Amino acid sequence: MVSVKFITAITLALAATVSAAPASHGHKTPSHHQKLVHGKYFDRFMIVVLENQDYEAVVADPYFGSLAKKHHGNLLTNYLATTHPSEPNYIAMIGGSTFGNDDDSDVSYNEKSIVDILEPRGISWKEYAEDYIPGPNGDCAMDSAQSKNVYRRKHNPFISFSTVTSNPARCKNIVPGSQLAVDLKAKNLPQFMFYTPNMNNDGHDTTLAYASNWTHSFIEPLLANKDFTKDTAVLLTWDESKNYSNTDQVWSVLVGGAVKAKRNNVDNTKYNHYSILATIEKNWKLHNLGQNDANATAFKW
Repeated sequence: MVSVKFITAITLALAATVSAAPASHGHKTPSHHQKLVHGKYFDRFMIVVLENQDYEAVVADPYFGSLAKKHHGNLLTNYLATTHPSEPNYIAMIGGSTFGNDDDSDVSYNEKSIVDILEPRGISWKEYAEDYIPGPNGDCAMDSAQSKNVYRRKHNPFISFSTVTSNPARCKNIVPGSQLAVDLKAKNLPQFMFYTPNMNNDGHDTTLAYASNWTHSFIEPLLANKDFTKDTAVLLTWDESKNYSNTDQVWSVLVGGAVKAKRNNVDNTKYNHYSILATIEKNWKLHNLGQNDANATAFKW
């Protein structure tokens, strides 16, 4: 398990952003020297995905249950995951389809993903995966597990697309989670960020309480940092429900400087994981992938 000392260290790093910044790799990402591609609702979007809990349990947690109101965001009370188990949900978020996947095995799809609609418009992206170890020269690491098994490939959807892993420049945009603090300090955050906690922090191998404590330590310093929150929307969500026999409703919240609070900080609109792509496409006027994103409901602002 990750120690409290380790979590505290990461929290302080994000809060103060004092990490040394190495040279960046891969596609250029916007910084204070570069012009953002402005969107209709937000200029940056981050997704943080946690693991395997029912909506009712999460909303009853003291921290998760109060997060939307505390940060003037919105609780999405009718948000559904796509399927079971974990991996196809992650793939759906960036690919618009599960492509028939119904397990957590290592897969590789020669299909378009969100990357293929962001890059033509010059919109930068990164996958921040905790405890991920890139291959030599920043190549995509195809291992199922790394770093004492707290990283999982199945929770890093970009690795499941050969259209990403066969491209060295794209591989360099899949980085360890610790790179987030570096990019924040350098004012070099990408415009689309997918953050994958490790197997302890996402609650998969621990508990809801552990995931709650980690989320508090991770997201609070970010939301207190004006360089991060300005024109940024953050979706905190869960990959799937714990109970396979229910509707697959998952707790999801939108927070950040770009989010406008609705009445009682609640949005009852029916959404699902495909709504992520629909929202990105609507915000930046992008083509859709021709998958389930084409008819999905975008988040309402």
